[in-house]
Amino acid sequence: MTRSRTLTYLLAPIAAAALLAGCAQSAIEREAAAAEKAEPKRDNWEAFRDSFLEAYFQHDPAFAVYQGRHDFDGQMPDWSEAGLKGFADFLNESIGKAQAFRAGSLSKDEAFERDYLVAVARGKLFWLTDADQPHNNPAYYVGGGLDPNVFIARNYADAPTRMKALIAFYKRVPTAAAQIRANLRMPMPLSFIDYGKSGFQGLADYYVGDAKAAFASVKDPALQAEFDASAGAASKAMKDLADWLESNRGTATQNFALGAERFSRMVSATEMVDTPLAQLEAIGVADLKRNQAALNTACASYAPGKSIPDCMLKMNEDKPVDGPVAEARRQIPVLRAFVVAKDLASIPGTEEALVEESPPYNRQNSAYIDPPGPYEKGIPSVYYISPPDPAWSKEVQEAFIPGKKDLLFTSVHEVMPGHFLQFLHANRSPSIFGRVYVGYAFAEGWAHYAEEMMWEAGLNDGDLETHIGQLSNALLRNCRYLSAIRLHSGRMTQAESEAMFKNECYQDEGNARQQAARGTYDPAYLNYTLGKLMIRKLRADWTATHGGRAGWKAFHDQFLSYGGPPIPLVRQQMMGGAAKAAF
Repeated sequence: MTRSRTLTYLLAPIAAAALLAGCAQSAIEREAAAAEKAEPKRDNWEAFRDSFLEAYFQHDPAFAVYQGRHDFDGQMPDWSEAGLKGFADFLNESIGKAQAFRAGSLSKDEAFERDYLVAVARGKLFWLTDADQPHNNPAYYVGGGLDPNVFIARNYADAPTRMKALIAFYKRVPTAAAQIRANLRMPMPLSFIDYGKSGFQGLADYYVGDAKAAFASVKDPALQAEFDASAGAASKAMKDLADWLESNRGTATQNFALGAERFSRMVSATEMVDTPLAQLEAIGVADLKRNQAALNTACASYAPGKSIPDCMLKMNEDKPVDGPVAEARRQIPVLRAFVVAKDLASIPGTEEALVEESPPYNRQNSAYIDPPGPYEKGIPSVYYISPPDPAWSKEVQEAFIPGKKDLLFTSVHEVMPGHFLQFLHANRSPSIFGRVYVGYAFAEGWAHYAEEMMWEAGLNDGDLETHIGQLSNALLRNCRYLSAIRLHSGRMTQAESEAMFKNECYQDEGNARQQAARGTYDPAYLNYTLGKLMIRKLRADWTATHGGRAGWKAFHDQFLSYGGPPIPLVRQQMMGGAAKAAF
Protein backbone atom coordinates (compact mmCIF):
# COMPACT_ATOMS: atom_id res chain seq x y z
CA MET A 1 0.00 0.00 0.00
CA THR A 2 1.30 3.42 -0.81
CA ARG A 3 0.85 6.20 1.60
CA SER A 4 0.94 9.86 0.79
CA ARG A 5 0.96 9.70 -2.98
CA THR A 6 -1.96 7.33 -3.10
CA LEU A 7 -4.21 7.20 -0.13
CA THR A 8 -4.04 10.92 0.53
CA TYR A 9 -4.49 11.57 -3.14
CA LEU A 10 -7.93 10.24 -3.86
CA LEU A 11 -8.64 7.87 -0.98
CA ALA A 12 -9.95 10.09 1.72
CA PRO A 13 -12.15 12.53 -0.07
CA ILE A 14 -14.95 12.36 -2.88
CA ALA A 15 -18.83 12.09 -5.14
CA ALA A 16 -19.95 15.01 -6.98
CA ALA A 17 -22.79 16.78 -5.23
CA ALA A 18 -24.91 15.74 -8.18
CA LEU A 19 -24.39 12.12 -7.14
CA LEU A 20 -26.25 12.79 -3.90
CA ALA A 21 -29.56 12.99 -5.69
CA GLY A 22 -29.35 9.90 -7.87
CA CYS A 23 -27.27 7.25 -9.58
CA ALA A 24 -23.79 8.07 -10.83
CA GLN A 25 -24.63 7.59 -14.49
CA SER A 26 -27.50 10.07 -14.42
CA ALA A 27 -25.24 12.56 -12.66
CA ILE A 28 -22.68 12.24 -15.41
CA GLU A 29 -25.36 12.78 -18.02
CA ARG A 30 -26.63 15.87 -16.19
CA GLU A 31 -23.12 17.29 -15.98
CA ALA A 32 -22.56 16.66 -19.68
CA ALA A 33 -25.87 18.32 -20.56
CA ALA A 34 -24.99 21.34 -18.47
CA ALA A 35 -21.64 21.56 -20.23
CA GLU A 36 -23.37 21.49 -23.63
CA LYS A 37 -25.34 24.60 -22.65
CA ALA A 38 -22.31 26.39 -21.27
CA GLU A 39 -20.59 29.07 -23.27
CA PRO A 40 -17.47 27.56 -24.89
CA LYS A 41 -14.34 28.61 -23.06
CA ARG A 42 -11.81 30.79 -24.85
CA ASP A 43 -8.97 30.11 -22.43
CA ASN A 44 -6.60 27.40 -23.55
CA TRP A 45 -6.65 24.04 -21.82
CA GLU A 46 -3.14 24.24 -20.43
CA ALA A 47 -3.85 27.49 -18.60
CA PHE A 48 -7.05 26.10 -17.08
CA ARG A 49 -5.35 22.86 -16.06
CA ASP A 50 -2.49 24.69 -14.37
CA SER A 51 -4.84 27.07 -12.57
CA PHE A 52 -6.80 24.06 -11.30
CA LEU A 53 -3.62 22.52 -9.92
CA GLU A 54 -2.59 25.68 -8.12
CA ALA A 55 -6.04 26.20 -6.63
CA TYR A 56 -6.19 22.54 -5.56
CA PHE A 57 -2.85 22.94 -3.80
CA GLN A 58 -4.18 26.03 -2.02
CA HIS A 59 -7.13 24.01 -0.71
CA ASP A 60 -4.94 21.04 0.23
CA PRO A 61 -1.41 22.32 0.96
CA ALA A 62 -0.46 19.08 2.74
CA PHE A 63 -1.05 17.25 -0.55
CA ALA A 64 1.05 19.89 -2.35
CA VAL A 65 3.95 19.36 0.06
CA TYR A 66 3.88 15.62 -0.53
CA GLN A 67 4.13 16.28 -4.25
CA GLY A 68 7.31 18.21 -3.52
CA ARG A 69 5.91 21.75 -3.63
CA HIS A 70 7.88 23.05 -0.67
CA ASP A 71 6.63 26.58 -1.14
CA PHE A 72 3.63 25.18 0.79
CA ASP A 73 5.77 23.88 3.65
CA GLY A 74 4.26 24.34 7.10
CA GLN A 75 0.74 24.96 5.83
CA MET A 76 -2.28 22.80 6.57
CA PRO A 77 -5.75 22.41 5.04
CA ASP A 78 -8.59 24.55 6.31
CA TRP A 79 -10.90 22.00 7.91
CA SER A 80 -13.42 24.52 9.17
CA GLU A 81 -16.95 24.22 7.80
CA ALA A 82 -16.25 27.20 5.53
CA GLY A 83 -13.01 25.60 4.33
CA LEU A 84 -14.66 22.27 3.55
CA LYS A 85 -17.51 23.98 1.69
CA GLY A 86 -15.05 26.13 -0.24
CA PHE A 87 -13.16 23.05 -1.38
CA ALA A 88 -16.37 21.30 -2.46
CA ASP A 89 -17.55 24.40 -4.34
CA PHE A 90 -14.20 24.65 -6.11
CA LEU A 91 -14.36 21.01 -7.21
CA ASN A 92 -17.94 21.29 -8.47
CA GLU A 93 -17.14 24.47 -10.39
CA SER A 94 -14.02 22.89 -11.87
CA ILE A 95 -16.00 19.94 -13.22
CA GLY A 96 -18.35 22.29 -15.06
CA LYS A 97 -15.53 24.43 -16.42
CA ALA A 98 -13.55 21.39 -17.58
CA GLN A 99 -16.56 19.95 -19.38
CA ALA A 100 -17.08 23.24 -21.18
CA PHE A 101 -13.97 22.38 -23.20
CA ARG A 102 -15.43 20.45 -26.14
CA ALA A 103 -13.58 17.37 -27.32
CA GLY A 104 -13.40 18.84 -30.81
CA SER A 105 -11.45 21.86 -29.56
CA LEU A 106 -8.88 19.74 -27.69
CA SER A 107 -6.09 17.48 -28.84
CA LYS A 108 -6.30 13.80 -27.89
CA ASP A 109 -3.88 14.37 -25.00
CA GLU A 110 -5.81 17.41 -23.79
CA ALA A 111 -9.12 15.53 -23.93
CA PHE A 112 -7.51 12.77 -21.85
CA GLU A 113 -6.33 15.32 -19.28
CA ARG A 114 -9.78 16.90 -19.16
CA ASP A 115 -11.37 13.54 -18.39
CA TYR A 116 -8.61 12.85 -15.86
CA LEU A 117 -9.29 16.18 -14.12
CA VAL A 118 -13.01 15.50 -13.94
CA ALA A 119 -12.32 12.05 -12.49
CA VAL A 120 -10.03 13.52 -9.82
CA ALA A 121 -12.59 16.14 -8.84
CA ARG A 122 -15.47 13.64 -8.72
CA GLY A 123 -13.41 11.28 -6.66
CA LYS A 124 -12.40 13.90 -4.12
CA LEU A 125 -15.99 15.11 -3.91
CA PHE A 126 -17.31 11.68 -3.08
CA TRP A 127 -15.31 11.44 0.13
CA LEU A 128 -15.82 15.09 0.96
CA THR A 129 -19.59 15.29 0.43
CA ASP A 130 -21.35 12.00 -0.25
CA ALA A 131 -19.36 9.86 2.21
CA ASP A 132 -18.99 13.00 4.39
CA GLN A 133 -15.73 11.70 5.83
CA PRO A 134 -14.72 15.00 7.47
CA HIS A 135 -17.65 14.56 9.85
CA ASN A 136 -17.56 10.84 10.48
CA ASN A 137 -14.14 9.27 9.84
CA PRO A 138 -10.85 10.06 11.63
CA ALA A 139 -9.00 8.51 8.67
CA TYR A 140 -9.78 11.68 6.70
CA TYR A 141 -7.40 13.57 9.01
CA VAL A 142 -4.83 10.99 10.12
CA GLY A 143 -3.88 10.37 6.49
CA GLY A 144 -4.81 13.78 5.18
CA GLY A 145 -2.50 16.42 6.59
CA LEU A 146 -1.35 15.65 10.15
CA ASP A 147 1.65 13.55 9.18
CA PRO A 148 4.96 15.48 9.28
CA ASN A 149 7.09 12.65 7.88
CA VAL A 150 7.90 14.58 4.69
CA PHE A 151 9.96 17.08 6.71
CA ILE A 152 11.86 14.29 8.42
CA ALA A 153 12.32 11.47 5.91
CA ARG A 154 12.96 13.57 2.81
CA ASN A 155 16.25 15.45 2.71
CA TYR A 156 14.98 18.05 0.25
CA ALA A 157 16.75 20.84 2.18
CA ASP A 158 19.21 21.15 5.03
CA ALA A 159 18.10 20.17 8.53
CA PRO A 160 17.54 23.69 9.90
CA THR A 161 15.35 24.60 6.91
CA ARG A 162 13.22 21.48 7.33
CA MET A 163 13.11 22.02 11.09
CA LYS A 164 11.71 25.51 10.58
CA ALA A 165 9.09 24.11 8.21
CA LEU A 166 8.11 21.54 10.83
CA ILE A 167 7.85 24.24 13.51
CA ALA A 168 5.48 26.19 11.25
CA PHE A 169 3.50 22.98 10.75
CA TYR A 170 3.35 22.31 14.50
CA LYS A 171 2.05 25.80 15.18
CA ARG A 172 -0.98 25.05 13.00
CA VAL A 173 -1.78 21.68 14.57
CA PRO A 174 -3.77 22.99 17.58
CA THR A 175 -6.14 24.90 15.25
CA ALA A 176 -6.47 21.84 13.04
CA ALA A 177 -7.21 19.68 16.10
CA ALA A 178 -9.94 22.08 17.21
CA GLN A 179 -11.51 21.88 13.73
CA ILE A 180 -11.34 18.08 13.77
CA ARG A 181 -13.05 17.90 17.17
CA ALA A 182 -15.74 20.30 16.00
CA ASN A 183 -16.30 18.25 12.84
CA LEU A 184 -16.35 14.65 14.07
CA ARG A 185 -19.81 13.58 15.17
CA MET A 186 -20.68 11.10 17.88
CA PRO A 187 -21.61 8.35 18.31
CA MET A 188 -18.95 6.81 16.08
CA PRO A 189 -18.26 3.19 15.08
CA LEU A 190 -16.00 1.40 17.55
CA SER A 191 -13.37 0.62 14.91
CA PHE A 192 -13.21 4.33 14.04
CA ILE A 193 -12.66 5.15 17.72
CA ASP A 194 -9.84 2.59 17.85
CA TYR A 195 -8.26 3.84 14.63
CA GLY A 196 -8.54 7.50 15.52
CA LYS A 197 -7.24 7.00 19.06
CA SER A 198 -4.25 5.01 17.78
CA GLY A 199 -3.54 7.49 14.98
CA PHE A 200 -3.83 10.67 17.04
CA GLN A 201 -1.94 9.21 20.00
CA GLY A 202 0.76 7.90 17.67
CA LEU A 203 1.14 11.35 16.14
CA ALA A 204 1.31 12.91 19.61
CA ASP A 205 4.19 10.61 20.51
CA TYR A 206 5.92 11.06 17.16
CA TYR A 207 5.83 14.86 17.28
CA VAL A 208 7.93 14.98 20.45
CA GLY A 209 9.77 11.67 20.03
CA ASP A 210 11.21 10.48 16.73
CA ALA A 211 10.61 13.86 15.09
CA LYS A 212 12.62 15.55 17.83
CA ALA A 213 15.42 13.00 17.53
CA ALA A 214 15.59 13.55 13.77
CA PHE A 215 16.79 17.12 14.32
CA ALA A 216 19.16 16.50 17.22
CA SER A 217 22.08 17.47 14.96
CA VAL A 218 20.83 21.07 14.66
CA LYS A 219 23.03 23.04 17.08
CA ASP A 220 20.85 26.11 17.46
CA PRO A 221 19.51 26.45 21.02
CA ALA A 222 16.91 29.06 20.08
CA LEU A 223 15.58 26.92 17.24
CA GLN A 224 15.54 23.83 19.46
CA ALA A 225 13.61 25.73 22.11
CA GLU A 226 11.07 26.93 19.55
CA PHE A 227 10.78 23.36 18.27
CA ASP A 228 10.15 22.00 21.77
CA ALA A 229 7.45 24.55 22.50
CA SER A 230 5.61 24.07 19.20
CA ALA A 231 6.00 20.27 19.24
CA GLY A 232 4.73 20.13 22.82
CA ALA A 233 1.62 22.12 21.97
CA ALA A 234 0.97 20.04 18.83
CA SER A 235 1.50 16.80 20.75
CA LYS A 236 -0.91 17.89 23.47
CA ALA A 237 -3.54 18.77 20.84
CA MET A 238 -3.25 15.28 19.34
CA LYS A 239 -3.28 13.58 22.73
CA ASP A 240 -6.38 15.54 23.71
CA LEU A 241 -8.06 14.34 20.51
CA ALA A 242 -7.11 10.74 21.31
CA ASP A 243 -8.45 11.12 24.86
CA TRP A 244 -11.65 12.70 23.59
CA LEU A 245 -12.24 9.79 21.23
CA GLU A 246 -11.58 7.34 24.05
CA SER A 247 -14.12 9.17 26.22
CA ASN A 248 -16.75 8.36 23.59
CA ARG A 249 -16.04 4.62 23.57
CA GLY A 250 -19.05 3.94 25.74
CA THR A 251 -21.48 5.16 23.07
CA ALA A 252 -19.63 3.55 20.12
CA THR A 253 -21.70 1.75 17.51
CA GLN A 254 -21.23 -0.72 14.67
CA ASN A 255 -22.82 1.67 12.14
CA PHE A 256 -19.88 1.92 9.74
CA ALA A 257 -21.60 0.74 6.55
CA LEU A 258 -21.91 3.16 3.64
CA GLY A 259 -24.92 1.22 2.34
CA ALA A 260 -25.11 -0.60 -0.98
CA GLU A 261 -26.20 2.39 -3.06
CA ARG A 262 -23.56 4.73 -1.71
CA PHE A 263 -20.90 2.02 -2.03
CA SER A 264 -21.81 1.69 -5.71
CA ARG A 265 -21.55 5.47 -6.07
CA MET A 266 -18.11 5.29 -4.48
CA VAL A 267 -16.81 2.80 -7.05
CA SER A 268 -18.30 4.84 -9.88
CA ALA A 269 -17.21 8.27 -8.64
CA THR A 270 -13.68 7.26 -7.65
CA GLU A 271 -12.80 4.60 -10.25
CA MET A 272 -15.32 5.01 -13.12
CA VAL A 273 -16.57 1.45 -12.55
CA ASP A 274 -20.35 1.25 -13.07
CA THR A 275 -20.61 -2.55 -12.81
CA PRO A 276 -23.62 -3.56 -10.65
CA LEU A 277 -22.67 -4.52 -7.11
CA ALA A 278 -23.96 -8.10 -7.38
CA GLN A 279 -21.82 -8.62 -10.47
CA LEU A 280 -18.79 -7.10 -8.74
CA GLU A 281 -19.26 -9.51 -5.86
CA ALA A 282 -19.54 -12.47 -8.21
CA ILE A 283 -16.29 -11.42 -9.92
CA GLY A 284 -14.59 -11.32 -6.51
CA VAL A 285 -15.93 -14.73 -5.48
CA ALA A 286 -14.66 -16.24 -8.75
CA ASP A 287 -11.16 -14.85 -8.20
CA LEU A 288 -11.16 -16.06 -4.59
CA LYS A 289 -12.03 -19.58 -5.76
CA ARG A 290 -9.36 -19.43 -8.47
CA ASN A 291 -6.68 -18.60 -5.90
CA GLN A 292 -7.99 -21.12 -3.37
CA ALA A 293 -7.83 -23.86 -6.04
CA ALA A 294 -4.25 -22.89 -6.91
CA LEU A 295 -3.33 -22.96 -3.21
CA ASN A 296 -4.88 -26.42 -2.79
CA THR A 297 -2.81 -27.72 -5.70
CA ALA A 298 0.42 -26.15 -4.44
CA CYS A 299 -0.10 -27.34 -0.86
CA ALA A 300 -0.83 -30.90 -1.97
CA SER A 301 2.78 -31.12 -3.15
CA TYR A 302 4.44 -28.75 -0.67
CA ALA A 303 2.79 -30.15 2.48
CA PRO A 304 1.13 -33.47 1.52
CA GLY A 305 -1.44 -34.66 3.99
CA LYS A 306 -1.57 -31.33 5.80
CA SER A 307 -4.51 -28.93 5.98
CA ILE A 308 -4.36 -25.61 4.13
CA PRO A 309 -3.83 -23.65 7.38
CA ASP A 310 -0.95 -25.99 8.27
CA CYS A 311 0.49 -25.59 4.79
CA MET A 312 0.39 -21.81 5.20
CA LEU A 313 1.92 -22.16 8.65
CA LYS A 314 4.79 -24.18 7.18
CA MET A 315 5.44 -21.45 4.59
CA ASN A 316 5.42 -18.77 7.28
CA GLU A 317 7.70 -20.70 9.62
CA ASP A 318 10.60 -19.88 7.31
CA LYS A 319 11.11 -16.45 8.90
CA PRO A 320 14.08 -14.12 8.38
CA VAL A 321 16.44 -14.62 11.32
CA ASP A 322 17.40 -10.93 11.44
CA GLY A 323 13.91 -9.57 10.87
CA PRO A 324 11.82 -8.46 7.90
CA VAL A 325 13.54 -5.10 7.38
CA ALA A 326 16.94 -6.74 6.82
CA GLU A 327 15.39 -9.45 4.66
CA ALA A 328 13.57 -6.91 2.48
CA ARG A 329 16.84 -5.05 1.92
CA ARG A 330 18.30 -8.27 0.52
CA GLN A 331 15.25 -8.99 -1.63
CA ILE A 332 15.09 -5.71 -3.55
CA PRO A 333 18.27 -6.09 -5.68
CA VAL A 334 17.29 -9.67 -6.51
CA LEU A 335 13.87 -8.54 -7.69
CA ARG A 336 15.35 -5.72 -9.76
CA ALA A 337 17.74 -8.13 -11.46
CA PHE A 338 14.83 -10.45 -12.28
CA VAL A 339 12.79 -7.64 -13.88
CA VAL A 340 15.79 -6.75 -16.06
CA ALA A 341 16.64 -10.35 -16.94
CA LYS A 342 13.07 -11.18 -17.96
CA ASP A 343 12.63 -7.84 -19.79
CA LEU A 344 9.40 -7.13 -17.94
CA ALA A 345 9.46 -3.32 -17.81
CA SER A 346 11.73 -0.34 -18.22
CA ILE A 347 13.34 0.98 -15.02
CA PRO A 348 13.85 4.71 -15.56
CA GLY A 349 16.25 6.80 -13.50
CA THR A 350 18.69 5.91 -10.76
CA GLU A 351 16.46 6.46 -7.70
CA GLU A 352 16.65 4.05 -4.78
CA ALA A 353 14.16 2.52 -2.37
CA LEU A 354 15.22 2.40 1.27
CA VAL A 355 13.70 0.03 3.84
CA GLU A 356 12.83 1.13 7.39
CA GLU A 357 10.55 0.18 10.26
CA SER A 358 7.32 2.15 10.12
CA PRO A 359 6.73 4.87 12.75
CA PRO A 360 4.32 4.07 15.59
CA TYR A 361 1.53 6.37 14.38
CA ASN A 362 1.23 4.56 11.03
CA ARG A 363 1.19 0.84 11.74
CA GLN A 364 -2.40 0.07 10.82
CA ASN A 365 -1.07 -1.79 7.77
CA SER A 366 1.81 -4.26 7.71
CA ALA A 367 3.80 -2.42 5.01
CA TYR A 368 3.67 0.63 2.76
CA ILE A 369 5.93 2.83 0.67
CA ASP A 370 6.35 6.60 0.78
CA PRO A 371 7.55 7.70 -2.67
CA PRO A 372 8.81 11.22 -3.44
CA GLY A 373 6.55 13.59 -5.32
CA PRO A 374 7.06 14.67 -8.93
CA TYR A 375 8.44 18.05 -7.88
CA GLU A 376 11.17 16.45 -5.74
CA LYS A 377 14.69 15.85 -7.05
CA GLY A 378 17.06 13.17 -5.81
CA ILE A 379 14.89 11.97 -2.92
CA PRO A 380 14.65 8.21 -2.22
CA SER A 381 11.45 6.28 -1.64
CA VAL A 382 11.13 4.64 1.77
CA TYR A 383 9.56 1.19 2.11
CA TYR A 384 8.21 0.86 5.65
CA ILE A 385 7.52 -2.46 7.37
CA SER A 386 5.47 -2.55 10.58
CA PRO A 387 6.37 -4.62 13.62
CA PRO A 388 3.58 -6.49 15.45
CA ASP A 389 1.47 -4.68 18.00
CA PRO A 390 3.18 -5.11 21.39
CA ALA A 391 -0.26 -5.35 23.01
CA TRP A 392 -0.84 -8.68 21.24
CA SER A 393 0.12 -12.00 22.82
CA LYS A 394 3.59 -13.38 22.00
CA GLU A 395 2.01 -16.08 19.85
CA VAL A 396 0.02 -13.56 17.78
CA GLN A 397 3.06 -11.31 17.43
CA GLU A 398 5.18 -14.21 16.16
CA ALA A 399 2.52 -15.21 13.63
CA PHE A 400 2.29 -11.62 12.35
CA ILE A 401 5.95 -11.55 11.28
CA PRO A 402 5.87 -12.76 7.67
CA GLY A 403 7.76 -15.72 6.31
CA LYS A 404 10.44 -15.01 3.71
CA LYS A 405 8.28 -15.87 0.71
CA ASP A 406 5.26 -13.98 2.03
CA LEU A 407 7.53 -10.98 2.55
CA LEU A 408 9.03 -11.48 -0.91
CA PHE A 409 5.70 -10.61 -2.53
CA THR A 410 5.20 -7.69 -0.18
CA SER A 411 8.55 -6.41 -1.52
CA VAL A 412 7.34 -7.10 -5.06
CA HIS A 413 4.19 -5.12 -4.27
CA GLU A 414 5.81 -2.16 -2.57
CA VAL A 415 9.05 -1.88 -4.53
CA MET A 416 9.93 -3.93 -7.60
CA PRO A 417 8.10 -3.95 -9.91
CA GLY A 418 5.25 -2.61 -7.79
CA HIS A 419 4.78 0.88 -6.36
CA PHE A 420 8.41 2.01 -6.54
CA LEU A 421 8.67 1.24 -10.26
CA GLN A 422 5.18 2.61 -10.84
CA PHE A 423 6.12 5.97 -9.34
CA LEU A 424 9.39 6.08 -11.30
CA HIS A 425 7.14 6.04 -14.38
CA ALA A 426 4.41 8.28 -12.91
CA ASN A 427 6.93 10.99 -12.04
CA ARG A 428 7.96 11.00 -15.71
CA SER A 429 4.44 10.91 -17.18
CA PRO A 430 3.89 13.26 -20.14
CA SER A 431 0.83 14.60 -18.31
CA ILE A 432 1.23 16.74 -15.21
CA PHE A 433 -1.98 15.11 -14.00
CA GLY A 434 -0.32 11.71 -14.35
CA ARG A 435 2.57 12.94 -12.24
CA VAL A 436 0.45 14.48 -9.47
CA TYR A 437 -2.74 12.42 -9.15
CA VAL A 438 -2.28 8.68 -8.77
CA GLY A 439 -5.51 6.87 -7.96
CA TYR A 440 -6.19 4.01 -5.59
CA ALA A 441 -7.16 1.24 -8.04
CA PHE A 442 -4.38 2.20 -10.45
CA ALA A 443 -1.66 2.20 -7.78
CA GLU A 444 -2.79 -0.75 -5.69
CA GLY A 445 -4.12 -2.64 -8.69
CA TRP A 446 -0.73 -2.35 -10.42
CA ALA A 447 1.22 -3.41 -7.32
CA HIS A 448 -1.04 -6.39 -6.72
CA TYR A 449 -1.01 -7.29 -10.42
CA ALA A 450 2.82 -7.22 -10.25
CA GLU A 451 2.80 -10.03 -7.66
CA GLU A 452 1.02 -12.53 -9.89
CA MET A 453 2.83 -11.30 -12.99
CA MET A 454 6.23 -11.96 -11.37
CA TRP A 455 5.17 -15.50 -10.47
CA GLU A 456 3.93 -16.05 -14.03
CA ALA A 457 7.26 -14.74 -15.35
CA GLY A 458 9.12 -17.46 -13.42
CA LEU A 459 10.24 -15.88 -10.14
CA ASN A 460 12.21 -18.56 -8.24
CA ASP A 461 11.66 -21.07 -11.05
CA GLY A 462 8.40 -22.62 -9.90
CA ASP A 463 9.38 -23.05 -6.25
CA LEU A 464 6.24 -24.13 -4.37
CA GLU A 465 6.96 -22.10 -1.24
CA THR A 466 7.28 -19.02 -3.46
CA HIS A 467 3.94 -19.78 -5.11
CA ILE A 468 2.26 -20.18 -1.74
CA GLY A 469 3.71 -16.83 -0.67
CA GLN A 470 2.24 -15.21 -3.77
CA LEU A 471 -1.13 -16.85 -3.19
CA SER A 472 -1.17 -15.77 0.45
CA ASN A 473 -0.93 -12.17 -0.71
CA ALA A 474 -3.57 -12.72 -3.41
CA LEU A 475 -6.00 -14.25 -0.94
CA LEU A 476 -5.49 -11.38 1.50
CA ARG A 477 -6.65 -8.99 -1.26
CA ASN A 478 -9.54 -11.30 -2.20
CA CYS A 479 -10.87 -11.04 1.34
CA ARG A 480 -10.41 -7.26 1.32
CA TYR A 481 -12.47 -7.08 -1.86
CA LEU A 482 -15.32 -9.22 -0.55
CA SER A 483 -15.22 -7.69 2.93
CA ALA A 484 -15.54 -4.18 1.50
CA ILE A 485 -18.63 -5.11 -0.49
CA ARG A 486 -20.28 -7.11 2.27
CA LEU A 487 -19.35 -4.85 5.19
CA HIS A 488 -20.63 -1.75 3.44
CA SER A 489 -23.77 -3.28 2.00
CA GLY A 490 -24.68 -4.26 5.57
CA ARG A 491 -24.41 -8.02 5.05
CA MET A 492 -21.31 -8.70 7.14
CA THR A 493 -20.16 -7.72 10.62
CA GLN A 494 -16.59 -6.86 11.49
CA ALA A 495 -16.31 -10.14 13.41
CA GLU A 496 -17.56 -12.08 10.37
CA SER A 497 -15.02 -10.29 8.20
CA GLU A 498 -12.23 -11.29 10.59
CA ALA A 499 -13.42 -14.90 10.44
CA MET A 500 -13.41 -14.80 6.62
CA PHE A 501 -9.82 -13.54 6.57
CA LYS A 502 -8.81 -16.46 8.79
CA ASN A 503 -10.97 -19.24 7.34
CA GLU A 504 -11.27 -18.37 3.65
CA CYS A 505 -8.02 -16.51 3.03
CA TYR A 506 -5.86 -18.24 5.65
CA GLN A 507 -4.48 -15.13 7.32
CA ASP A 508 -2.98 -15.14 10.80
CA GLU A 509 -5.03 -13.76 13.69
CA GLY A 510 -3.22 -10.42 13.88
CA ASN A 511 -3.57 -9.68 10.18
CA ALA A 512 -7.18 -10.86 10.13
CA ARG A 513 -8.05 -8.57 13.03
CA GLN A 514 -6.24 -5.64 11.45
CA GLN A 515 -7.74 -6.14 7.99
CA ALA A 516 -11.33 -6.55 9.17
CA ALA A 517 -11.04 -3.30 11.12
CA ARG A 518 -9.50 -1.51 8.13
CA GLY A 519 -12.42 -2.52 5.95
CA THR A 520 -14.80 -0.52 8.11
CA TYR A 521 -12.99 2.82 7.70
CA ASP A 522 -11.39 2.18 4.27
CA PRO A 523 -14.27 0.92 2.13
CA ALA A 524 -12.20 1.40 -1.03
CA TYR A 525 -9.68 -1.31 -0.13
CA LEU A 526 -11.42 -3.55 -2.62
CA ASN A 527 -9.31 -1.62 -5.17
CA TYR A 528 -6.34 -4.00 -4.90
CA THR A 529 -8.21 -6.86 -6.55
CA LEU A 530 -10.51 -4.57 -8.54
CA GLY A 531 -7.53 -2.87 -10.17
CA LYS A 532 -5.57 -6.09 -10.68
CA LEU A 533 -8.43 -7.77 -12.53
CA MET A 534 -8.95 -4.76 -14.82
CA ILE A 535 -5.22 -4.67 -15.61
CA ARG A 536 -5.09 -8.41 -16.36
CA LYS A 537 -8.03 -8.09 -18.74
CA LEU A 538 -6.49 -5.05 -20.44
CA ARG A 539 -3.17 -6.88 -20.84
CA ALA A 540 -4.92 -9.87 -22.43
CA ASP A 541 -6.85 -7.66 -24.83
CA TRP A 542 -3.92 -5.41 -25.76
CA THR A 543 -1.25 -8.09 -26.15
CA ALA A 544 -3.61 -10.18 -28.32
CA THR A 545 -2.60 -7.85 -31.17
CA HIS A 546 0.82 -6.80 -29.80
CA GLY A 547 2.87 -9.96 -29.60
CA GLY A 548 1.31 -11.91 -26.76
CA ARG A 549 3.81 -12.68 -23.99
CA ALA A 550 6.53 -10.87 -25.96
CA GLY A 551 4.43 -7.70 -25.66
CA TRP A 552 4.40 -7.58 -21.86
CA LYS A 553 7.20 -5.02 -21.51
CA ALA A 554 5.60 -2.69 -24.08
CA PHE A 555 2.24 -3.10 -22.36
CA HIS A 556 3.67 -2.37 -18.91
CA ASP A 557 5.59 0.67 -20.10
CA GLN A 558 2.60 2.14 -21.91
CA PHE A 559 0.21 1.41 -19.05
CA LEU A 560 2.51 3.06 -16.51
CA SER A 561 3.10 6.10 -18.73
CA TYR A 562 -0.39 7.45 -17.97
CA GLY A 563 0.49 8.11 -14.33
CA GLY A 564 -2.52 6.96 -12.35
CA PRO A 565 -5.99 7.74 -13.75
CA PRO A 566 -9.00 5.47 -13.35
CA ILE A 567 -8.20 2.29 -15.27
CA PRO A 568 -11.24 2.61 -17.59
CA LEU A 569 -9.63 5.83 -18.89
CA VAL A 570 -6.39 3.95 -19.56
CA ARG A 571 -8.34 1.25 -21.34
CA GLN A 572 -9.92 3.88 -23.55
CA GLN A 573 -6.48 5.28 -24.43
CA MET A 574 -4.99 1.87 -25.23
CA MET A 575 -7.98 0.11 -26.81
CA GLY A 576 -10.28 2.89 -28.03
CA GLY A 577 -14.02 3.07 -27.45
CA ALA A 578 -15.75 4.26 -24.30
CA ALA A 579 -14.05 4.52 -20.92
CA LYS A 580 -15.61 1.40 -19.43
CA ALA A 581 -14.48 -1.17 -16.89
CA ALA A 582 -13.68 -4.67 -18.14
CA PHE A 583 -12.75 -7.69 -16.02
